[in-house]
Amino acid sequence: MTDQDRIYMAEAIQLANKGLYTTDPNPRVGCVIVKDGCIVGRGWHQKAGQAHAEVNALLEAGAKAEGATAYVTLEPCSHFGRTPPCSNALIEANVSRVVAAMQDPNPLVAGSGFQKLRDAGIVVEYGLLQAEAEALNPGFVKRMKTGLPLVRVKLGMSVDGRTAMASGESQWITGAPARQDVQRLRARSSAIITGSGTVNLDDPSLTVRANELGLENAEAIAERQPLRVVVDSEGDITSESKLVELSGKIVVAMAGNKGIEHDLKNSDQISFKSFAADNGRVDLKLLLSWLAAQGCNEVLIEAGATLAGAFVYQQLVDELWLYMAPTLMGSRARPLLNLPIDKMSQQIPMKLLESRVVGDDIRFIYQLETE
Repeated sequence: MTDQDRIYMAEAIQLANKGLYTTDPNPRVGCVIVKDGCIVGRGWHQKAGQAHAEVNALLEAGAKAEGATAYVTLEPCSHFGRTPPCSNALIEANVSRVVAAMQDPNPLVAGSGFQKLRDAGIVVEYGLLQAEAEALNPGFVKRMKTGLPLVRVKLGMSVDGRTAMASGESQWITGAPARQDVQRLRARSSAIITGSGTVNLDDPSLTVRANELGLENAEAIAERQPLRVVVDSEGDITSESKLVELSGKIVVAMAGNKGIEHDLKNSDQISFKSFAADNGRVDLKLLLSWLAAQGCNEVLIEAGATLAGAFVYQQLVDELWLYMAPTLMGSRARPLLNLPIDKMSQQIPMKLLESRVVGDDIRFIYQLETE
Protein backbone atom coordinates (compact mmCIF):
# COMPACT_ATOMS: atom_id res chain seq x y z
CA MET A 1 0.00 0.00 0.00
CA THR A 2 1.15 3.51 -0.80
CA ASP A 3 1.71 6.69 1.18
CA GLN A 4 -1.49 8.03 -0.36
CA ASP A 5 -3.35 5.03 1.01
CA ARG A 6 -2.03 5.95 4.47
CA ILE A 7 -3.26 9.52 4.09
CA TYR A 8 -6.78 8.40 3.21
CA MET A 9 -6.85 5.88 6.05
CA ALA A 10 -5.63 8.52 8.49
CA GLU A 11 -8.61 10.66 7.51
CA ALA A 12 -10.94 7.71 8.03
CA ILE A 13 -9.51 7.30 11.54
CA GLN A 14 -10.12 10.99 12.25
CA LEU A 15 -13.71 10.58 11.12
CA ALA A 16 -14.18 7.54 13.35
CA ASN A 17 -13.01 9.52 16.34
CA LYS A 18 -16.02 11.82 15.93
CA GLY A 19 -18.10 8.98 17.33
CA LEU A 20 -15.95 8.63 20.46
CA TYR A 21 -18.79 9.42 22.87
CA THR A 22 -21.85 8.29 20.95
CA THR A 23 -21.50 4.89 19.24
CA ASP A 24 -21.51 2.64 22.31
CA PRO A 25 -21.97 -0.33 22.35
CA ASN A 26 -20.94 -0.34 18.69
CA PRO A 27 -17.35 0.31 17.62
CA ARG A 28 -16.23 3.73 16.35
CA VAL A 29 -15.73 3.45 12.60
CA GLY A 30 -14.84 5.90 9.84
CA CYS A 31 -14.87 5.55 6.05
CA VAL A 32 -13.52 7.51 3.09
CA ILE A 33 -14.48 6.84 -0.56
CA VAL A 34 -11.82 7.82 -3.11
CA LYS A 35 -12.07 7.91 -6.90
CA ASP A 36 -9.46 9.17 -9.36
CA GLY A 37 -7.38 10.59 -6.52
CA CYS A 38 -10.25 12.63 -5.03
CA ILE A 39 -12.33 12.00 -1.92
CA VAL A 40 -15.95 11.70 -3.05
CA GLY A 41 -17.51 10.45 0.19
CA ARG A 42 -16.89 10.66 3.93
CA GLY A 43 -18.79 8.99 6.72
CA TRP A 44 -18.59 7.76 10.28
CA HIS A 45 -20.81 5.76 12.58
CA GLN A 46 -22.57 8.35 14.70
CA LYS A 47 -24.90 6.40 16.98
CA ALA A 48 -25.93 2.80 17.64
CA GLY A 49 -28.95 1.91 15.57
CA GLN A 50 -28.14 4.47 12.89
CA ALA A 51 -26.30 4.00 9.58
CA HIS A 52 -22.75 2.68 9.71
CA ALA A 53 -19.73 4.58 8.42
CA GLU A 54 -19.64 2.88 5.02
CA VAL A 55 -23.30 3.61 4.31
CA ASN A 56 -22.91 7.28 5.25
CA ALA A 57 -19.85 7.61 3.01
CA LEU A 58 -21.60 5.86 0.12
CA LEU A 59 -24.60 8.17 0.46
CA GLU A 60 -22.32 11.18 0.06
CA ALA A 61 -20.45 9.60 -2.84
CA GLY A 62 -23.57 8.59 -4.75
CA ALA A 63 -22.89 7.31 -8.27
CA LYS A 64 -19.22 8.27 -7.93
CA ALA A 65 -18.71 5.26 -5.67
CA GLU A 66 -18.69 2.94 -8.69
CA GLY A 67 -15.12 1.82 -9.34
CA ALA A 68 -13.86 3.70 -6.28
CA THR A 69 -11.74 2.60 -3.32
CA ALA A 70 -13.28 2.52 0.14
CA TYR A 71 -10.97 3.11 3.11
CA VAL A 72 -12.58 1.89 6.32
CA THR A 73 -11.13 1.59 9.82
CA LEU A 74 -12.80 -1.75 10.56
CA GLU A 75 -13.77 -4.74 8.41
CA PRO A 76 -17.22 -4.12 6.91
CA CYS A 77 -19.86 -6.13 8.74
CA SER A 78 -21.41 -9.14 7.02
CA HIS A 79 -24.37 -9.84 9.30
CA PHE A 80 -27.76 -8.29 9.94
CA GLY A 81 -27.98 -6.42 13.23
CA ARG A 82 -29.98 -3.26 13.79
CA THR A 83 -28.84 -2.24 10.29
CA PRO A 84 -28.11 -4.26 7.10
CA PRO A 85 -24.57 -5.54 6.35
CA CYS A 86 -22.13 -2.88 5.16
CA SER A 87 -20.40 -5.40 2.90
CA ASN A 88 -23.66 -5.66 0.93
CA ALA A 89 -23.83 -1.89 0.54
CA LEU A 90 -20.26 -1.76 -0.82
CA ILE A 91 -21.01 -4.55 -3.28
CA GLU A 92 -24.21 -2.87 -4.47
CA ALA A 93 -22.31 0.40 -4.95
CA ASN A 94 -19.81 -1.43 -7.23
CA VAL A 95 -16.67 -0.23 -5.48
CA SER A 96 -13.58 -1.88 -6.92
CA ARG A 97 -11.34 -1.99 -3.87
CA VAL A 98 -11.69 -1.97 -0.08
CA VAL A 99 -8.80 -1.11 2.24
CA ALA A 100 -9.45 -1.81 5.92
CA ALA A 101 -7.28 -0.98 8.88
CA MET A 102 -8.15 -4.16 10.78
CA GLN A 103 -10.20 -7.32 10.79
CA ASP A 104 -13.29 -7.23 12.99
CA PRO A 105 -12.68 -9.29 16.18
CA ASN A 106 -16.44 -9.87 16.49
CA PRO A 107 -17.00 -13.62 15.90
CA LEU A 108 -20.09 -12.70 13.85
CA VAL A 109 -17.76 -11.06 11.32
CA ALA A 110 -14.12 -12.16 11.82
CA GLY A 111 -13.13 -12.22 8.16
CA SER A 112 -16.52 -13.08 6.65
CA GLY A 113 -17.02 -9.47 5.55
CA PHE A 114 -13.74 -9.57 3.64
CA GLN A 115 -14.63 -12.90 2.07
CA LYS A 116 -18.03 -11.65 0.92
CA LEU A 117 -16.32 -8.71 -0.79
CA ARG A 118 -13.75 -10.96 -2.46
CA ASP A 119 -16.49 -13.30 -3.67
CA ALA A 120 -18.06 -10.28 -5.37
CA GLY A 121 -14.80 -9.55 -7.22
CA ILE A 122 -13.69 -6.65 -4.99
CA VAL A 123 -9.99 -6.32 -4.15
CA VAL A 124 -9.52 -6.44 -0.37
CA GLU A 125 -6.47 -5.33 1.62
CA TYR A 126 -6.17 -4.77 5.37
CA GLY A 127 -3.66 -4.00 8.12
CA LEU A 128 -3.01 -0.35 7.21
CA LEU A 129 -2.65 1.79 10.38
CA GLN A 130 -3.96 -1.14 12.38
CA ALA A 131 -2.56 0.06 15.73
CA GLU A 132 -4.26 3.43 15.32
CA ALA A 133 -7.52 1.73 14.41
CA GLU A 134 -7.35 -0.61 17.42
CA ALA A 135 -6.76 2.42 19.65
CA LEU A 136 -10.16 3.76 18.58
CA ASN A 137 -11.92 0.78 20.14
CA PRO A 138 -9.78 -0.76 22.90
CA GLY A 139 -12.79 -1.91 24.89
CA PHE A 140 -14.62 -3.41 21.91
CA VAL A 141 -11.50 -5.30 20.84
CA LYS A 142 -10.86 -6.62 24.36
CA ARG A 143 -14.49 -7.64 24.88
CA MET A 144 -14.59 -9.58 21.63
CA LYS A 145 -11.28 -11.33 22.31
CA THR A 146 -11.56 -12.06 26.05
CA GLY A 147 -15.19 -11.68 27.12
CA LEU A 148 -14.21 -8.85 29.47
CA PRO A 149 -14.45 -5.07 29.04
CA LEU A 150 -11.55 -2.64 29.19
CA VAL A 151 -11.36 -1.46 32.81
CA ARG A 152 -10.09 1.94 33.92
CA VAL A 153 -9.71 3.17 37.48
CA LYS A 154 -9.96 6.93 38.01
CA LEU A 155 -8.44 8.46 41.13
CA GLY A 156 -7.71 11.99 42.29
CA MET A 157 -4.90 12.43 44.78
CA SER A 158 -2.61 14.89 46.47
CA VAL A 159 1.15 14.97 45.86
CA ASP A 160 1.60 12.79 48.95
CA GLY A 161 -0.74 10.14 47.54
CA ARG A 162 -3.88 10.83 49.57
CA THR A 163 -7.43 10.72 48.23
CA ALA A 164 -9.59 11.85 51.17
CA MET A 165 -9.31 13.14 54.69
CA ALA A 166 -9.64 10.67 57.56
CA SER A 167 -13.28 11.75 57.88
CA GLY A 168 -13.90 10.77 54.27
CA GLU A 169 -14.11 14.36 53.01
CA SER A 170 -12.72 14.48 49.47
CA GLN A 171 -14.38 17.32 47.51
CA TRP A 172 -12.54 18.80 45.83
CA ILE A 173 -8.93 17.62 45.52
CA THR A 174 -8.52 18.45 41.84
CA GLY A 175 -9.57 21.56 39.94
CA ALA A 176 -12.37 22.23 37.46
CA PRO A 177 -10.35 21.34 34.30
CA ALA A 178 -9.55 17.90 35.72
CA ARG A 179 -13.18 17.35 36.64
CA GLN A 180 -14.18 18.27 33.09
CA ASP A 181 -11.67 15.73 31.81
CA VAL A 182 -13.32 13.10 34.03
CA GLN A 183 -16.71 14.02 32.59
CA ARG A 184 -15.37 13.19 29.13
CA LEU A 185 -13.93 9.93 30.46
CA ARG A 186 -17.36 9.06 31.82
CA ALA A 187 -18.98 9.98 28.52
CA ARG A 188 -16.93 7.42 26.58
CA SER A 189 -17.58 4.70 29.17
CA SER A 190 -20.29 2.05 28.93
CA ALA A 191 -20.62 1.68 32.69
CA ILE A 192 -19.36 3.30 35.89
CA ILE A 193 -18.69 1.16 38.95
CA THR A 194 -18.62 2.50 42.49
CA GLY A 195 -19.06 1.08 45.98
CA SER A 196 -21.88 1.49 48.47
CA GLY A 197 -19.44 3.17 50.86
CA THR A 198 -18.70 5.90 48.32
CA VAL A 199 -22.42 6.28 47.56
CA ASN A 200 -23.35 6.68 51.23
CA LEU A 201 -20.41 8.95 52.09
CA ASP A 202 -20.04 11.20 49.02
CA ASP A 203 -23.55 10.82 47.54
CA PRO A 204 -22.29 11.08 43.92
CA SER A 205 -24.52 11.24 40.86
CA LEU A 206 -22.00 9.57 38.50
CA THR A 207 -23.73 11.09 35.48
CA VAL A 208 -22.49 12.76 32.31
CA ARG A 209 -23.50 16.42 32.50
CA ALA A 210 -23.72 18.35 29.26
CA ASN A 211 -22.85 21.70 30.84
CA GLU A 212 -19.56 20.30 32.16
CA LEU A 213 -18.30 18.55 29.03
CA GLY A 214 -17.14 21.64 27.16
CA LEU A 215 -17.94 20.03 23.80
CA GLU A 216 -19.99 21.35 20.87
CA ASN A 217 -22.34 18.35 20.81
CA ALA A 218 -22.54 18.04 24.59
CA GLU A 219 -26.33 17.75 24.72
CA ALA A 220 -26.32 14.87 22.23
CA ILE A 221 -23.49 13.15 24.11
CA ALA A 222 -25.29 13.40 27.45
CA GLU A 223 -28.37 11.69 26.00
CA ARG A 224 -26.58 8.37 26.50
CA GLN A 225 -25.82 7.89 30.18
CA PRO A 226 -23.46 5.10 31.27
CA LEU A 227 -24.94 2.26 33.27
CA ARG A 228 -24.24 2.93 36.95
CA VAL A 229 -23.19 -0.08 39.03
CA VAL A 230 -23.00 -0.09 42.82
CA VAL A 231 -21.00 -2.91 44.43
CA ASP A 232 -22.92 -3.51 47.65
CA SER A 233 -21.97 -6.76 49.37
CA GLU A 234 -23.79 -5.89 52.59
CA GLY A 235 -26.94 -4.27 51.18
CA ASP A 236 -25.99 -0.84 52.48
CA ILE A 237 -27.39 1.42 49.75
CA THR A 238 -30.34 3.52 50.94
CA SER A 239 -33.28 5.21 49.25
CA GLU A 240 -31.82 8.63 50.19
CA SER A 241 -28.93 8.22 47.74
CA LYS A 242 -28.80 10.72 44.89
CA LEU A 243 -28.19 7.84 42.49
CA VAL A 244 -31.64 6.49 43.26
CA GLU A 245 -33.37 9.82 42.65
CA LEU A 246 -31.75 10.55 39.27
CA SER A 247 -32.95 9.03 36.03
CA GLY A 248 -30.92 6.32 34.37
CA LYS A 249 -30.39 2.61 34.89
CA ILE A 250 -28.66 1.35 38.03
CA VAL A 251 -27.48 -2.14 38.87
CA VAL A 252 -26.79 -3.03 42.49
CA ALA A 253 -24.24 -5.85 42.48
CA MET A 254 -24.63 -7.92 45.62
CA ALA A 255 -23.18 -11.03 47.20
CA GLY A 256 -26.70 -12.22 48.07
CA ASN A 257 -30.06 -10.73 48.96
CA LYS A 258 -29.13 -9.42 52.39
CA GLY A 259 -30.58 -6.06 53.35
CA ILE A 260 -32.28 -5.05 50.10
CA GLU A 261 -34.74 -2.31 50.97
CA HIS A 262 -38.27 -2.79 49.70
CA ASP A 263 -38.61 0.82 48.54
CA LEU A 264 -35.57 0.37 46.27
CA LYS A 265 -37.03 -2.80 44.82
CA ASN A 266 -39.99 -0.84 43.55
CA SER A 267 -37.90 1.46 41.37
CA ASP A 268 -38.14 0.67 37.64
CA GLN A 269 -34.63 1.93 37.01
CA ILE A 270 -32.87 -0.24 39.61
CA SER A 271 -32.11 -3.94 39.31
CA PHE A 272 -30.43 -6.16 41.88
CA LYS A 273 -28.11 -8.95 40.78
CA SER A 274 -26.09 -11.40 42.79
CA PHE A 275 -22.44 -12.03 41.94
CA ALA A 276 -21.51 -14.05 44.99
CA ALA A 277 -17.91 -15.09 45.63
CA ASP A 278 -16.88 -17.82 48.07
CA ASN A 279 -15.70 -15.22 50.59
CA GLY A 280 -19.13 -13.65 50.90
CA ARG A 281 -18.15 -10.63 48.81
CA VAL A 282 -19.03 -9.65 45.25
CA ASP A 283 -17.13 -11.63 42.61
CA LEU A 284 -15.66 -8.73 40.66
CA LYS A 285 -14.55 -10.75 37.64
CA LEU A 286 -18.01 -12.30 37.38
CA LEU A 287 -19.48 -8.80 37.48
CA LEU A 288 -17.20 -7.67 34.65
CA SER A 289 -18.08 -10.74 32.59
CA TRP A 290 -21.76 -9.94 33.02
CA LEU A 291 -21.19 -6.32 31.97
CA ALA A 292 -19.37 -7.51 28.85
CA ALA A 293 -22.32 -9.76 28.04
CA GLN A 294 -24.54 -6.66 28.23
CA GLY A 295 -22.38 -4.99 25.56
CA CYS A 296 -20.19 -2.87 27.84
CA ASN A 297 -16.88 -2.08 26.13
CA GLU A 298 -15.21 0.39 28.49
CA VAL A 299 -15.86 0.34 32.23
CA LEU A 300 -14.81 3.14 34.56
CA ILE A 301 -14.28 2.57 38.27
CA GLU A 302 -14.85 5.59 40.49
CA ALA A 303 -14.60 4.16 43.97
CA GLY A 304 -12.77 4.38 47.27
CA ALA A 305 -9.43 2.85 48.16
CA THR A 306 -10.90 -0.52 49.17
CA LEU A 307 -12.94 -1.36 46.07
CA ALA A 308 -10.50 0.24 43.63
CA GLY A 309 -7.68 -1.60 45.38
CA ALA A 310 -9.56 -4.91 45.08
CA PHE A 311 -9.91 -4.50 41.32
CA VAL A 312 -6.19 -3.69 41.01
CA TYR A 313 -5.07 -6.51 43.32
CA GLN A 314 -7.16 -9.06 41.43
CA GLN A 315 -5.51 -7.97 38.16
CA LEU A 316 -8.78 -6.82 36.64
CA VAL A 317 -7.62 -3.31 35.70
CA ASP A 318 -6.16 -2.28 32.35
CA GLU A 319 -5.49 1.42 32.97
CA LEU A 320 -5.09 3.69 35.98
CA TRP A 321 -6.07 7.32 35.34
CA LEU A 322 -4.47 9.32 38.12
CA TYR A 323 -5.07 13.04 38.62
CA MET A 324 -2.51 14.59 40.95
CA ALA A 325 -3.29 17.96 42.55
CA PRO A 326 -0.56 20.35 43.76
CA THR A 327 -1.42 19.96 47.41
CA LEU A 328 -0.46 17.98 50.51
CA MET A 329 -3.10 16.31 52.66
CA GLY A 330 -0.98 14.74 55.39
CA SER A 331 -0.37 11.28 56.80
CA ARG A 332 -3.77 11.04 58.51
CA ALA A 333 -5.59 11.26 55.18
CA ARG A 334 -6.70 8.13 53.34
CA PRO A 335 -4.32 6.37 50.91
CA LEU A 336 -4.74 5.99 47.18
CA LEU A 337 -5.46 2.25 47.21
CA ASN A 338 -5.83 -0.42 49.88
CA LEU A 339 -3.52 -3.20 48.73
CA PRO A 340 -2.39 -6.13 50.93
CA ILE A 341 1.27 -5.75 50.01
CA ASP A 342 4.03 -6.27 52.59
CA LYS A 343 7.16 -7.02 50.55
CA MET A 344 9.04 -5.27 47.76
CA SER A 345 8.67 -8.45 45.70
CA GLN A 346 4.89 -7.92 45.72
CA GLN A 347 5.04 -4.58 43.94
CA ILE A 348 2.63 -4.13 41.05
CA PRO A 349 4.56 -2.74 38.06
CA MET A 350 2.93 -0.26 35.71
CA LYS A 351 3.85 1.36 32.42
CA LEU A 352 3.35 5.10 31.96
CA LEU A 353 1.36 5.65 28.78
CA GLU A 354 0.84 9.39 29.04
CA SER A 355 1.27 12.39 31.30
CA ARG A 356 -0.16 15.83 30.71
CA VAL A 357 -1.03 19.00 32.57
CA VAL A 358 -4.77 19.54 33.09
CA GLY A 359 -5.29 22.97 34.61
CA ASP A 360 -3.21 23.05 37.80
CA ASP A 361 -3.21 19.26 38.03
CA ILE A 362 -1.28 16.52 36.26
CA ARG A 363 -2.97 13.51 34.67
CA PHE A 364 -1.03 10.25 34.51
CA ILE A 365 -2.29 7.26 32.56
CA TYR A 366 -0.68 3.98 33.55
CA GLN A 367 -1.10 0.56 31.99
CA LEU A 368 -1.41 -2.39 34.35
CA GLU A 369 -0.54 -5.79 33.01
CA THR A 370 -3.38 -8.30 33.28
CA GLU A 371 -3.27 -12.05 32.78
